Amino acid sequence: MKIKQIHLLLIIVLLCTACQPRNSSQGSSSSDSREVAYIENKGSDTMVNLALAWAERYQELYSEIRVSVTGGGSGTGLASLTNGTVDIANASRSIKTEEIELAEKNGFTPFEQAVARDAIAVIVNPQNPVNELTLHQISQIYLGEITNWQEVGGEDRPIVRLSRETNSGTHVYFLEAVVRMGDKNDTRIFNAETLLLPSSEGIISEVRDNPNAIGYDGLGYVIPEVKTIGISIGEGEPYVQPSAETVSDGSYPISRELFMYLHDEPYGIYKDYLDWILSAEGQSIVTELGFVPVLAGE
Repeated sequence: MKIKQIHLLLIIVLLCTACQPRNSSQGSSSSDSREVAYIENKGSDTMVNLALAWAERYQELYSEIRVSVTGGGSGTGLASLTNGTVDIANASRSIKTEEIELAEKNGFTPFEQAVARDAIAVIVNPQNPVNELTLHQISQIYLGEITNWQEVGGEDRPIVRLSRETNSGTHVYFLEAVVRMGDKNDTRIFNAETLLLPSSEGIISEVRDNPNAIGYDGLGYVIPEVKTIGISIGEGEPYVQPSAETVSDGSYPISRELFMYLHDEPYGIYKDYLDWILSAEGQSIVTELGFVPVLAGE
């Protein structure tokens, strides 16, 4: 009887062993079989094409790494970082104090790294004869104080204002740096008639099709079918077009850094990935996509 019980026990053990899951490296004698590591990357829509290009190139170099990239806006990416559902958040604005405080409540202090620079281009339809605006005029347009193109040297047409949605880092930056003219005590917001669009491509498409529209977008998204406006910091000052050169020399007044945020100081595969992004190869992709490298001389 005892021998039968032992046999039965052995059968049960063998069945249970057969049902156990195996990872990608188990059951194979191949020297190429390695466990795949994953990096979850989410956030800024301005950065999503750049982040995708980085991820694709990095995976070609290191087949054991998989980098998942999604957009959704800077606010979405940073919220996902603070609640622990992504490894890296992309942001086209600096992290807010309340976002840092939430992260610290969850046990970590976000690590910030600038990975590229970008110009915010103010764009109009090519049929619009207006070629230049001051920062103050752009602020007045988006506050609803200027409502007709005739008031800034154009035709007698109503101005259609376009903006990214409030979750966008580009929206936040443009509100603070342009609409509020950098005044931290200013609490004014976009005019209520401003149309909020969910993507950079949406802004481009609407400006291309609407001769009355004005919008703003990262320089990397600008296409020949729209016209960029020369921007001056004030009356009597030079009007400057957005470009990699004018961002680098500081003459274009609406430019910013683009960031990646990680949990605490980066380590392991996250540090390796970030180091590669900041390398000459990673920064060459920045240039290819119309952004500006953070490394001098790239």
